[in-house]
Amino acid sequence: MAPAFLTIRNLTATPLELTRVERLEGDPVPSPGGLANITTTITSFFNATATPPAVAPRPDAAPVSAEDASDVVLAPFTSRATAVRAADPAREVLRLTFAEPGTAHRYVVDAPAPSPRSVVMRRAGGGGGPDPAAPHEFTAIYVAAGATLAVFSSAALASWMATLPDAVPLAALSVPGTHNSPACHTALPSVRCQAVGVRAQLDAGVRFLDVRVSCAGAASSDLALVHSAFPVSLTGARWLADLLADVYGFLDAQPRETVLVSLKREGTGRGSDADLSRHLHARYCVPAGRWHTAPHVPTLGEARGKVVLVRRFGLDDGLRAEQPGWGGIDGSAWPDNCADGTVGSGLLRVQDFYEVEQAGNIDKKIELARAHLERAGEARPEQPGPVFINFLSASNFFNASCWPERIAARLNPAIIEYLCIRHGEAGKGPGGLSVGAAATGVVVTDWVGVDGDWDLLRCIVGWNARLQLKQ
Repeated sequence: MAPAFLTIRNLTATPLELTRVERLEGDPVPSPGGLANITTTITSFFNATATPPAVAPRPDAAPVSAEDASDVVLAPFTSRATAVRAADPAREVLRLTFAEPGTAHRYVVDAPAPSPRSVVMRRAGGGGGPDPAAPHEFTAIYVAAGATLAVFSSAALASWMATLPDAVPLAALSVPGTHNSPACHTALPSVRCQAVGVRAQLDAGVRFLDVRVSCAGAASSDLALVHSAFPVSLTGARWLADLLADVYGFLDAQPRETVLVSLKREGTGRGSDADLSRHLHARYCVPAGRWHTAPHVPTLGEARGKVVLVRRFGLDDGLRAEQPGWGGIDGSAWPDNCADGTVGSGLLRVQDFYEVEQAGNIDKKIELARAHLERAGEARPEQPGPVFINFLSASNFFNASCWPERIAARLNPAIIEYLCIRHGEAGKGPGGLSVGAAATGVVVTDWVGVDGDWDLLRCIVGWNARLQLKQ
């Protein structure tokens, strides 16, 4: 088999230059079973599927070879196929040094690294020692299957929206979301969708919450959190009011962020959509200053510090007449089990194919998710368009191999790989489309944050750096 050569993608707003390549002998290391320190300048991640064991350089071993790289300069958001032979799987490590052209700032990353998850890498100055004054932080993700190193701008995930321009419409952002967001408690394995609670999700970068509630009727405004007909917890009812308290607490701490909350009526309650809309207007979507409930997609400036209502239920006729400007982004005509559907309001374009009957059908779901990422990336922020919403979730209640956790174990690494290798490359997506802003849209995930692994969210958030090129 011919040797693979390293491809580098600079997915940051900063020019980078590969200045040195060292090749070291490595030994396989066991999986750490958790996340190493992630307060890093450069971190490295491996595709969790079909990836050789992680390797580490042998202690105190000198490089087998070392050479200065020549003419490997990467402008922001460009890719470069190099003449550097990729590391031999499970036996060696490439130690790569990058520089910001015209400065003494250096950034060092191993590919592969001694963990299948994020690990701390170091900044180094011109003399090779630590350089705490280096102005940028980067996350390097190595996909062994494609011999590709993708370098993202590291983001403070709890406040990643803070530095983006007010004028950017929410439709132009790359937004991590979670499916059945509060389904993180002890529950049936076909019901539970998340590893951690809503506040932890928000602190880790999630800005779209998918919430399903059961409405008892017109007389009771207490709304229980459910997943289809089932409660999200077997240890007692969980309530919308408590979830929103977590959201408000997060926005109090991070007032330049916004959170989109998609609300849908499910469960066994006898209440109607009209009842739900009345309860939300009277009790939950108050005070008005905390919510954006106008029927359009806002800019980031309009939405900062607020909850943006995405409405997957019909409005009470009387409420519609009394409050003609209330109701949020209209998703009431949501297309069921769709590969690519436009919601009746025209404000949302959705991939929500969820009927994966057999594990063999997961590959179809992966391709549908990749295709929707490509469609979102083709859109241009200066042209008003819908919010792309891309559900990575799917399940089959009657097939344990298709429960949410099992599907996420394949979907999430596959999407990381796509975002690192093919997203934002003209003609390299499933449809061969051109590239506009290369945003991902809203990517709605299951089972992120397992053992502290937030790398899928880091990949999604990283694509917002392209917006900096417009300033």
